Amino acid sequence: MLNKNEEEDTVVLGKGSVLLLVGLALVFIGVAVIVVATVLLGGSGSVGGVILIGPIPIVFGAGPEAAWLIAVGAVITIISLVLFISLNRRVRRI
Repeated sequence: MLNKNEEEDTVVLGKGSVLLLVGLALVFIGVAVIVVATVLLGGSGSVGGVILIGPIPIVFGAGPEAAWLIAVGAVITIISLVLFISLNRRVRRI
């Protein structure tokens, strides 16, 4: 992940590491925005999600809108798996 530039003795992050850090930062920023909005607006919060352990999905949710959140999470998971499988097959052909 870390590439050392031999001419300048500096450590440069690879593209994959930068994307990982940006993704993690976006997740934390999103959670913070939701928490702040819920506290300031006094609304009730709903949560839903999908955790994939191998090919087995674990779907969870709580709150008044949890059913919709679970459905959206399941659809996004299915789309992600289909894209992953199709792109993986396309790469293996090359």
